[in-house]
Amino acid sequence: MQIDVATIVFALVAVFVAWKLRSVLGTRGPERPPFDRRISSGFVPPPGGGEVVPLKPAPPVARADEPPADRWKGFAAPDSPVAAGFDAIAAVDPSFAPDSFLSGARTAYEMIVAAFAAADLSALRRLLAPEALANFEKAIRDRLAAEQTMTTTLVSIDAASVVEARLNGTVAAVAVRFAAKLASVTRDKSGATVEGSPSDVVDHLDIWTFTRDIAAGDPNWQLAATQTVN
Repeated sequence: MQIDVATIVFALVAVFVAWKLRSVLGTRGPERPPFDRRISSGFVPPPGGGEVVPLKPAPPVARADEPPADRWKGFAAPDSPVAAGFDAIAAVDPSFAPDSFLSGARTAYEMIVAAFAAADLSALRRLLAPEALANFEKAIRDRLAAEQTMTTTLVSIDAASVVEARLNGTVAAVAVRFAAKLASVTRDKSGATVEGSPSDVVDHLDIWTFTRDIAAGDPNWQLAATQTVN
């Protein structure tokens, strides 16, 4: 058989090239599994195959500048209308605090009750908004025209709680439900009792709404409306 020298030469060259590639690259090891797109999109395969199930979403992380949900604890339930009103007021007046507001409202209640009984219009003008002042002034003038006097003793304020809070433009309004005990008597010019008794303590349940124009810069709240709760 005649040997083709060219064929032998090409075969030797091929063997040599293959050997060089093997020595440089080495043998191929075990391959990594292909990238599973289901994992990157929020899904993982269940054990043993079957339908894919969604990953449980991570709990939301509160922003550092967001107020806590229970910031009004003890004064308003989370997500309640009162809490929403507090949030709105505090957003434009960061100094607003329900505890100090209620403390001032209690003091205002006592001062207004005393000023009304004493017909002290000067004191009432500082404590009442115009709409409420007009009603108080009329009642006082009617009493003076009838030559009657009133004496009122505030025995106690048993409870004071916020039942409504809102912000209308720059005007904040907070309604407080007062439960109080008072002893009141009205006498004519001769001293005879016309109404009430100085010794009879009566329970009073009222809702007083206080307002304040935050843009005005005046930190004082004024009584804008009263409502008797039966």
